[in-house]
Parts: sequence; structure tokens; C-alpha cells
Amino acid sequence: MKVASFNVNSVRARLEVLIPWLERTQPDVLAVQETKVQDVDFPKEAFDQAGYKYVFKGQPKYNGVAIFSRSDVEEFQVGFENEPKDKARLISAKIKGMVIVNTYVPQGYERDSEKFEYKLKWLERLAEYFDKSFEPDAPVLWVGDLNVAPEAKDVYDPEGLLGHVCFCPEVTEALNKVRQWGFVDLFRMHCDEPGQYTFWDYRMRGGLRRNLGWRLDHMMATKTLAGKCTACYIDKMPRLAEKPSDHTPIIAEFEWK
Repeated sequence: MKVASFNVNSVRARLEVLIPWLERTQPDVLAVQETKVQDVDFPKEAFDQAGYKYVFKGQPKYNGVAIFSRSDVEEFQVGFENEPKDKARLISAKIKGMVIVNTYVPQGYERDSEKFEYKLKWLERLAEYFDKSFEPDAPVLWVGDLNVAPEAKDVYDPEGLLGHVCFCPEVTEALNKVRQWGFVDLFRMHCDEPGQYTFWDYRMRGGLRRNLGWRLDHMMATKTLAGKCTACYIDKMPRLAEKPSDHTPIIAEFEWK
């Protein structure tokens, strides 16, 4: 079973990249973030033709999450309980007995801003969500753009970037508190090398060519599921396409029924 996660930075704008990538890569499940489209305008036909079923939650211009699957979606939910503002940032689905939790964590803007406090509180709520919703030995896969680079080797300039809202002690601690529920970083389980990134800022001239990137997109699995993960890797090809997202997909493969 092949599961991918991809911040597409507008699903409609990225169809010419996304559909050929699906045809080439053939993931069983794809979680996407930043769809940036309200539900009534979601481009269903393109994914119907590609052979995928889907669940999604969006809003105009910002945020938005979706899960695509070749198999039936057994059940799904969106957002945190009693938090309508967050519904376009979290969607979970059970597919072939595996629970995929797809999140688009707030970026945070500046460390002295209300948006940064919101980011930290959002991660606190996420930890509570996992604790209330699942058992730690359940086959849960948490994926998405987490807007956190956990370690120095996850950014191109750890000294110069230290203190950024995606690379600072507060967010690392907040992420670790979620992970302590029982998650394993699948990419680092398979690859310990620095310089492995999923995001390159559009605004940095030559940033992709010079590999001035960040590892912000992650796949975290419970220990039960991590034991069945045979590979986890980053596919840089969509970032090299014309009119790409500023992110690229991360993929995990599992021995799964």
C-alpha cells in the first residue's frame, strides 16, 4: 500500500502537475493540503477520471484538505470537535483498516503574533485529538504539511533560520508533545541524511537548484504501523515541473492487506 502526502498550493491550479503525477506514481492513497477551494468548486471530475474516490473539506482562497483513495473510504471526519474554524485544516479517513489523519498545521506568521500562539494551541489540540480518538497501538498514519522542521538537518541554514516560526524551540517542543502519543517519523526511520527537503520557497532565486529547502511535510505512524513501513521517500519531480507547488510529495510504502 502506497500513501502519499502533497501540499499542492491550490488543487485547481496544480491539476496539470497532479494528474500526470498520479498516473505515473499510482499511490493507493493521497492526502493533499492547501486545496484553496470551497467545496462546491472542488474539481471532482478530474479525480473521477483518474480513478480515485475522495473526501474533502475546503474554503475559498485558503487552507483546505482532501484525501483521495483507490479503495472505498470506510469512514471520515473533519476538523476538531467544536472548532469550526479548523475544519479545513484536518481530515481523517479509514481506508482498508488504516486511519489516515491529514493535517495542514498553521504556519504562524511571526513569533510575537497571535497567529503563532494559535499555531502552538492548534498543536496542543491535535495532541488531545489523538489521545481521545485512538489507541496508541492502532494503525494510525498522521501526514501533512506540519509547518515544522524538527531538526537542524531539516533546514538548509540552521544557524541563520533559527527563530523562524517553523524552526524554533517552541514549535519543536509542541511537535514532540504530539509525537509522544506514539508516533514514529517514517522518513527518518529510513533516511538519516541532511539536505532532504519537501519545500523550497518561490521567492528565493535559484532556491530549488541550490537546494535551499525545508523538510516541513511529514509522515508519522504509530509503532504498529511503522513496523510495516518498507520505504519512505521524497519525490522531487513535481517541484521541477512547470507551474509547480512550492512543496513536493512525500511517500510511504507499507506491507498492508
